[in-house]
Amino acid sequence: MSPPPGVRFGERTMKHSILWRRLDLPGHDFARVVLRENRWELSGTAVFAHGQSPCRLDYFVACDTGWRTRSARVCGVVGDREVDLTISVDAEQRWYMNGTESTTVAGCVDIDLGFTPATNLLPIRRLSLGIGKEAEVAASWLPFPSLELELLPQVYRHEGEWTYRYESGGGTFVRVLEVNAVGLVTRYPGLWQAETTP
Repeated sequence: MSPPPGVRFGERTMKHSILWRRLDLPGHDFARVVLRENRWELSGTAVFAHGQSPCRLDYFVACDTGWRTRSARVCGVVGDREVDLTISVDAEQRWYMNGTESTTVAGCVDIDLGFTPATNLLPIRRLSLGIGKEAEVAASWLPFPSLELELLPQVYRHEGEWTYRYESGGGTFVRVLEVNAVGLVTRYPGLWQAETTP
């Protein structure tokens, strides 16, 4: 996967931002990915409607240099409900949310935040699949609105230079995702469309 003009993935100052419009309901999502000294940081804010309630969820995911999730935080408001979740992963791939171990997602490498397309970046970059190759992923999924970690088996197949076939739920959910040179989704059929991206 080639970097966009003027950006080299090896540079310690690599930064990239994107804005998505939600397609299935009113909403937008802003995300930013930054390479720090020894880790990748993915952060953003999703603002959307859920039923008749406005929602705002700020998220932050820290990964090691191999794009393996090390920690995450989600905070904000869903209607009149306040959200403040701290997620951590230890060296044995045990997951904890607000200090309590989530044994159902033990062994997972990637977090998948169910309210944003931002975290599709993590397995796409970590796997670095060649065109025509695919891989199974067991993701630690944080679905909305429950916001409780669940195990979600997934399959990513690199179909073309800028497209990935994404499958979850044993094939019950399938989408062909379009991505940019960084690996961020630019088109998620029926759910998300990028409004700004190089």
